Amino acid sequence: MTTDLNILFQNYFSKEKNYDEALKSDLTVNPNWKKLLDNVSEMDIKTLTAKQNEIDWLMDENGVTYNVYNDPQGMQRSWDLNIIPFIIKANEWHTIEKGLQQRAELLNLIIKDIYGKRDLIKKGIIPPEVIFAHRGFLRQCDQIQYKTSKHLLIYSSDLARGPDGRMWVVNDRTQAPSGMGYALENRYSLNRVLPNLFKDINVKQSSGFFYDFNQMLIDAAPQNKENPSIVILTPGPLNETYFEHAYMASLLGYPLVNGNDLVVRNGKVYLKTLKELKQVDVIYRRVDDVFMDPLELREDSYLGVTGLLDVVRNKNISIINPVGSGVLENSGLIPFMNAICNHFFNEDLILPQIASWWCGQEKEREFVFKNIKNFVVKRIDRSNRESLFFCEFLDNNALETLKKDISANPYRYVAQEKITFSTAPDFVKDHLEARKVLCRTFVIAKKDQYQVMPGGLVRVAPERENLFVSNQRGGVSKDLWVLSNDQEDNIKHYAWDNTCKISISDINDLPSNTAENLFWSGRYLGRTLVTARYIRMILNRMSDEQYDSNTSSSESLVYLLHALTNITSTFPGFTGKNNEALLNNPLKEIISLLFDKNRLGSFAQALNSFNNSYYSLRNLWSKDMWRVFDSIKKLWTKFEQANVYTIPTVTKLLDRTITRLIAFMGLIEESILVQQGLLLYFIGLQTEQALMQISKFRSLMVFNYDERLQYDILEALLSSDESLNIYRYSYRSHLSLENVINLTLLDKEYPKSLTYRLKRIQKDIDRLPYTENIGNQSNCQKLIDLANAKISKLNIAELMILNSDESLRERLDAELTELSDLLHETSLSLSGTYFNHSYQQTQLINQNFPLS
Repeated sequence: MTTDLNILFQNYFSKEKNYDEALKSDLTVNPNWKKLLDNVSEMDIKTLTAKQNEIDWLMDENGVTYNVYNDPQGMQRSWDLNIIPFIIKANEWHTIEKGLQQRAELLNLIIKDIYGKRDLIKKGIIPPEVIFAHRGFLRQCDQIQYKTSKHLLIYSSDLARGPDGRMWVVNDRTQAPSGMGYALENRYSLNRVLPNLFKDINVKQSSGFFYDFNQMLIDAAPQNKENPSIVILTPGPLNETYFEHAYMASLLGYPLVNGNDLVVRNGKVYLKTLKELKQVDVIYRRVDDVFMDPLELREDSYLGVTGLLDVVRNKNISIINPVGSGVLENSGLIPFMNAICNHFFNEDLILPQIASWWCGQEKEREFVFKNIKNFVVKRIDRSNRESLFFCEFLDNNALETLKKDISANPYRYVAQEKITFSTAPDFVKDHLEARKVLCRTFVIAKKDQYQVMPGGLVRVAPERENLFVSNQRGGVSKDLWVLSNDQEDNIKHYAWDNTCKISISDINDLPSNTAENLFWSGRYLGRTLVTARYIRMILNRMSDEQYDSNTSSSESLVYLLHALTNITSTFPGFTGKNNEALLNNPLKEIISLLFDKNRLGSFAQALNSFNNSYYSLRNLWSKDMWRVFDSIKKLWTKFEQANVYTIPTVTKLLDRTITRLIAFMGLIEESILVQQGLLLYFIGLQTEQALMQISKFRSLMVFNYDERLQYDILEALLSSDESLNIYRYSYRSHLSLENVINLTLLDKEYPKSLTYRLKRIQKDIDRLPYTENIGNQSNCQKLIDLANAKISKLNIAELMILNSDESLRERLDAELTELSDLLHETSLSLSGTYFNHSYQQTQLINQNFPLS
């Protein structure tokens, strides 16, 4: 079935009709868009809606996110991609390409001059206040020389079609331009879901641009180093474009690092790895200028590297882009750009700009004040994204206040002509709407020239009448199609030899921060699984036994509930004084243990902690892993929204959660290499499971019960670890404490026994690298060896001995307590040896508790 275009374009325009990309003024289709719209019309509305839903699903499933600050729906918002791309014809793109190359070269010369001879200021081409009053000008970067002929290696420009029908430059982005990764993901996703959309349309492919981008990073290395070490510096998972940081790290194969992964020693930058410090040659940064060096710039920054600028001065590191390039993101430069262009090139700008008046000039300021209703006023820097004033919408009081602010610091403000962005078709529900669009383009240095990405990222206003085109304000994205006169593949994959020394080809080169997050991911994941299984076991017994204080089953449930508090360390819980009400109606406390994210030791808190560590490592995770874990989060979110907390519904939730957790753990083992840090994950997982296992043993096996009660408790203990069937297969006998201890504590072959887990931890720790100052054996090796030696000497007969009043097995409790202490010390020693940072993650909880 097909769709009549007239139906799709019904109610296309709002009351305000702007220049539209797809429809001409007489409402006929623009020839450049005709073939695309013909391909669209070959699908009926139901199919188009299904395809848009499929795109949305794919973005969600693949974990493509954009972090929106202060979003009540949660920070990690799925990336929005509309199925209708944005088209630019070949001859127009040729002009745009030339204009972007000219502008990139111009900005490169400006930054060289600003931090060099400053001829532009001396000759009066730029007023000094435009530079020195801008927060992006960093005096600490003055006179720094760079190895590359191009200082500006990456440049991004936001373009919008002006009233004359040409593309105008709206913004320049030079610090750490974002969007390249999203643009590539948009192309891949659209090609996967709607390959027929490309039918008979020659679209320039953009993936080859990333091959050149990678080569640019390599060529930027100091002293033309043959095998440079390259890292990608990220502010961390809370940054709005963190997905892209991880995406680019995965695409290029370079380590994704935080500031505390790097350290300056002897005038060089080093990456902290598990074994030693590895020198870094190139940093591709996604951190803004002022946060890059807390020694010379913002002293409160935890995102940069102390002493970095001094290494830059000594030409021992290349930063892309150079620190200080934020001064080019300067609206105050716009009124002078054409004069600067004539100064350097003796020609005018190819791409027009928004007409702008810098308020630091008296004549221009008076003109702005007289006609202020016609302007958009903003500060020359991006220090406050909200300092954007659409004067036509301000009342007289607000206008007078704005004028006073401008008069007080006129050099900080620029007034710009109000232009209306062009609109383009956006598929919304079952029709097309005209939405305002902004095109982000990307340019990189290639030898002595600049190369433009043949495509880009198009951002769309979230609503028809919205003036703001911004992802933080809920904007949508489009794929940017640059038409070609030649037949090209829609998607072309390039392979390159990544000769970066620090490519995590060996566990010795694993960044210590990555190793730490892998270790804690294992611990948090182990805690969530053990907690979920134990609570599920309790809920099953509550459901089966119809809680009755006169039965042995009900008596055993009291002990099991006490143990739950001990295992999770959520005191006082079921162990507190006057706990009769909780024991008579335990579901309320169990719900708190499952869903209270602010309660230390709860399942929700452990899952949230795992999510934080997991998200920090997303460049290591496969898409399948992301989908499985995301399904867990959605499962719990949906359950909390339903707000039905009964034993059957909660039990079903835990069943589905445990299945997904086990699937996720299996995917980790098959998706991450040992040299990528799988050992650290296993050590963390086995350590947490062993510690919680000891807590269960101390809570349930140390006390002396009558025969019937002991049977119930042992059955519950084995069920909570899915070991009951193994016990029956191994012993084919009535449950006895001696056999349970043999299986779960001392069995060398059973993977869930404490002996097996300690041996596994020992083997994995022995495979970790160690430095010369540690000696022949690290302290964590010595501690885990002690634990293994101790458990190997345990005698079942001695462990079974009761104390004088025959109430508990003191020897068993003492041995378990000592093993727990050794495991805690091993974990702390491991952190001190391999995870050397300015701050450390803390121990989950103190799992040693007094017996009562």
